[in-house]
Amino acid sequence: MKNVVTRFAPSPTGYLHIGGARTALFNWLFARHHGGKFLLRIEDTDRERSTEDAVAKIFQGLQWLGLDWDAEPVFQFARMKRHAEVAEKLLAEGKAYRCYCTPEELEEMRARAKAEGRPMRYDGRWRDRDPKEAPVGVKPVIRFKAPREGVTVIRDHVQGEVTFQNEQLDDLIILRSDGTPTYNLSVVVDDHDMGITHVIRGDDHLTNAARQTQLYLAAGFPVPEFAHIPLIHGPDGAKLSKRHGALGTEAYADMGYLPAAMRNYLLRLGWSHGDDEIISTEQAIEWFDLDHVGRSPARFDFAKLNNLNGHYIRNTADDELLQAALPFITKHAGRAPGEAELGKLKAILPSVKERAKDLNELAEAVLFLFAARPIQPDAAAQKHLDQAAKERLKKLVDALRPVNDWNAAGTEAVVRKLAETEQVKLGQLAQPLRAALTGRTVSPPIFDVLAVLGRDETLARIQDATR
Repeated sequence: MKNVVTRFAPSPTGYLHIGGARTALFNWLFARHHGGKFLLRIEDTDRERSTEDAVAKIFQGLQWLGLDWDAEPVFQFARMKRHAEVAEKLLAEGKAYRCYCTPEELEEMRARAKAEGRPMRYDGRWRDRDPKEAPVGVKPVIRFKAPREGVTVIRDHVQGEVTFQNEQLDDLIILRSDGTPTYNLSVVVDDHDMGITHVIRGDDHLTNAARQTQLYLAAGFPVPEFAHIPLIHGPDGAKLSKRHGALGTEAYADMGYLPAAMRNYLLRLGWSHGDDEIISTEQAIEWFDLDHVGRSPARFDFAKLNNLNGHYIRNTADDELLQAALPFITKHAGRAPGEAELGKLKAILPSVKERAKDLNELAEAVLFLFAARPIQPDAAAQKHLDQAAKERLKKLVDALRPVNDWNAAGTEAVVRKLAETEQVKLGQLAQPLRAALTGRTVSPPIFDVLAVLGRDETLARIQDATR
């Protein structure tokens, strides 16, 4: 295949939402698979809604996902003169014309179309008219002289061959009356100048592809290859909304998802490789192609994302996982861990990561390490600390004090022996012990908790709870 160049071209009018993140991923993977380039273009021509904050969030979202781009980002607004230059060239070549329609005339066309139950289409009244007839005081727009007969065919890698009747595509404005270029012209000029070979984007742009193809050909530019991806829907099949998960990437980062898990999940939203569900980034780069992008909308499912994230948490090396989790631990604990606490975190992490679905859950599970004595059990834990339980815990202090090998196995043997002696089930001793040591009814495996806390802290916390 020729040198592949893809692009991701978001508008900086809000956060990088999950659909945009998937589009960026597909473009990035396709470029990496073919040893090509992945470029970034910020389509900031909507000056009223474009913000610096949104640009920063787009950059941060892509960086969090691990999607690096191969050149300085292109800002579309800065290239307006170039876009206008192409419009003027089309005008000089007779492929575009000045339209002097007044707002009233356009409103009349709109009303007529509405009354006839059809989409509004400009009727071409200035297409072949002499500009000398122009009304005084009306600043013209420049319209593209679209072909009126025949068809425009899009050979799409996902949608197949899509045919548009040219009579259905009117003469779109390419330069507004104030001299600013419109979206379709800007995209065509930028894609050409950036050397884009493949345009991979949502299928809501399919009609734009027909209009843009006409502009590419009129301008003498090569037409890139297209791949229009179905949009993401919610689990109920409705268009994705915030209640389904149409959030910014920063929200997913804050919810404690790992970037590698998010890449894997987004990859499987509309693309498949046999029955494989767990796909590393290296495998994704090796396997990714456009032929296996499905034509049906993918459905976003938090349960699947959580399961996948849990898998990645379990399979991430402890040191790497701890680095990812530290900001969450600091946030939940209200302070950064000290050196001694870091050592305990490293010791408990192998146990904790087996159960955590996200980094917030992981952080919650280790908060017992930061608890100041005396620990205040929550309401559910307090129920396990009745008088009978406290009496058993007092006996447990005496049984644990002489233990030489203070580890999970050694302490478990003592607790089990005491449960037998007291003729109670293990849980009747382990649950009060958990409440005393962590203040909660759920924790990492209780004997791992004893091992990490150490003899002195363990005995002190039990004694606090039995007073």
